[in-house]
Amino acid sequence: MCGVFGIIGEYSSIKAREALKKIAHRGRDHCGIIEQQNLFLAHHRLSITDNHPRSHQPMRRKKLLLSFNGEIYNHKALRQELDYPWQTSTSDAEVILAAYERWGIECIHRFEGMFAFALIDEEKLYLVRDRFGKKPMFYYQNGEAFVFGSEIKALRPFLKTVQMNRDAMRSYLSFLAPTPPHTFYEGIEKLQSGEYLCFERGKITKTTYYDLPHTSLRSSKTLEELLHESIHKRLDTEVGVAALLSGGIDSAMICAIASHQGKKLPTFTLGYDEYSGYDERVNAKATAEFLGLQNTEVVISRSDFDSHLDEVLDQMDEPLNDPAALPLYLLMKKISSDGYKVVLSGEGSDELFLGYRQYFEYLDIEKAASLHHKNWLKKYFHSNFSMNREWEWYKRIFDETLLFRTSGEKFTDLQQNLLLRENVRDNESLRFLQPYRDSFTQSRFSHPSHWYSTIDLKLFVGEHFLSKLDRVSMAHTLEARTPFLDHTLAESIFSKSPEERIGEGGTKYLLKQLGKKYLNDEILNRRKKGFANPYMEWLIASRRIELIREVNDKTGLFYPEVIEEYQGLARRGKFKQHVWGLYLLSHWIKRELF
Repeated sequence: MCGVFGIIGEYSSIKAREALKKIAHRGRDHCGIIEQQNLFLAHHRLSITDNHPRSHQPMRRKKLLLSFNGEIYNHKALRQELDYPWQTSTSDAEVILAAYERWGIECIHRFEGMFAFALIDEEKLYLVRDRFGKKPMFYYQNGEAFVFGSEIKALRPFLKTVQMNRDAMRSYLSFLAPTPPHTFYEGIEKLQSGEYLCFERGKITKTTYYDLPHTSLRSSKTLEELLHESIHKRLDTEVGVAALLSGGIDSAMICAIASHQGKKLPTFTLGYDEYSGYDERVNAKATAEFLGLQNTEVVISRSDFDSHLDEVLDQMDEPLNDPAALPLYLLMKKISSDGYKVVLSGEGSDELFLGYRQYFEYLDIEKAASLHHKNWLKKYFHSNFSMNREWEWYKRIFDETLLFRTSGEKFTDLQQNLLLRENVRDNESLRFLQPYRDSFTQSRFSHPSHWYSTIDLKLFVGEHFLSKLDRVSMAHTLEARTPFLDHTLAESIFSKSPEERIGEGGTKYLLKQLGKKYLNDEILNRRKKGFANPYMEWLIASRRIELIREVNDKTGLFYPEVIEEYQGLARRGKFKQHVWGLYLLSHWIKRELF
């Protein structure tokens, strides 16, 4: 992985270089800079493919300039297809330039991998983010310049003042992370997954080039063959590769297939000495022993939480409500310190293979839409408000509005209306989902399960999980690869009928059927934990939770009595992630606005 940064327009060389330093952690093998009048283009390189200096970036070929973050896994095949005066032997960055010369910006449809890049073609600048959003791209335009980069921290110095984007806050409260194009910093925006931007003569034009429900099946291979190919692509490197290992099936399948291909991956697992209920070390150890793998356990304590939390939140740039960020940050730190440059992770499997139990709860509740006498129930639910999520679900069904609004939905609109000192109308947050819903309804798919996968891959994965994964891995100059999010594999899974994907009604039916060849029943049928950790116990014990009240006393953003109610519930083990989200928001406000 690497760090991309650039400016089109007027700039100060000193200020640009200082901003570039803020993302030096993304690549420490080389820093390249091109400075011209009205152009600053730079690149921090983490060398994975073709370590030779001839592959350093920014890369110039004739009139084209490129700063590229990511991996193009099919770059060797594209080299065979392209007639080009190659100057490197294996650089995938050079393949991007050659492909662009041949096919123009449509070349992005031919790339297999994860990528975010800036490509300059004379008066045009293209910014591109990969199909599922594995790699980020942010941008900011003012009267003097257009600034872009891999992380917000490189763009923040160009803001005249920091103001909070209210739409970012509202969508964050609803869906754990700001929805595109919003960031918490008013003026700084981000590309969404499967999107590219063209900046020419001061004008921005954005284009969606990939949308999973609108793809057609491009492979006749079996899911097993495609998963094998996906993992093989991500292991095809000369640098050291490790893998995350939980007690679940996703990481176990990645490691099992890698072993089948002759690669016994070193694995890393999180543990918590004081809280065995969150600990997956026993299950991970059993999986490692079954597969014959060497597993390293990384144990996190409350002391680690206290000493690293501010560091992690600063690294994230803006609030992102994932309590696993800190433990994963420390796990990535250990992997990097042991000398690895690449780590495999299982993001995307739950969303593609229907791995969340709540998917099946939603499917069951969808049936209530066919009840003949719903009016009485509708009136009853409107007259008897409850904070419980089931109340909200049934209300939506009886109101005939959209039921499923991502697996990451936290504060409903009515909960926000009670919390915030502003009027929030019921269903107001649907405006953040509407473009995706409109696109889905125009596709050939209509079953609710396909909608669940679509919106979760777009927001829950693309803006939440993958944003977290990028920040916590790249903080330690470590490249995280996600085999389940190979687009050909994803399209094949998505093309299956609802009956095939749901199977007998349990989670991950298709993956478990495939896994019978590689894993035992004990591994296949374990209950999912999913990076659970004692974040709320630590937040309370450290008294950091008091920051919410402290910030609210100064801002008046929330009703104090509602804050007290949520904190009381969190102490009893309820609404924990709601309160964690409020803490992260308060932390950002104190850091940036006070």
